[in-house]
Amino acid sequence: VQLQASGGGLVQPGDSLRLSCAASGGTFRGYAVAWFRQAPGMERNFVAGFDRTGGGIYYKDSVKGRFTISRNNARNAVYLQMNALRPEDTAVYYCAASPSVINSNLASQDAYAYWGLGTLVTVSS
Repeated sequence: VQLQASGGGLVQPGDSLRLSCAASGGTFRGYAVAWFRQAPGMERNFVAGFDRTGGGIYYKDSVKGRFTISRNNARNAVYLQMNALRPEDTAVYYCAASPSVINSNLASQDAYAYWGLGTLVTVSS
């Protein structure tokens, strides 16, 4: 499975962006899919994700109520709607997928076998 993330850009605080993660060479069905982000000089951290059933959704505490992860199985795509963006949301955002992640490891980057290239989100006035 190849993943392609897109949708990043430069926005002002309070603005919104929608990131997309498209899968090719396979399907997201039966895969846990997540968004991670890596700010400059920082480790890559979990932002939001679906478990393998697609029914369990998890968020990093600091994005709850502002970010929404969704999926379109027909298009093999997962989205991250980001509202009320803050400067601290500035990072390179990555999508990741794996057919074998258990829920207790959902936030661990080591649990994911497939990664897309990142897309840069910059929030600045």
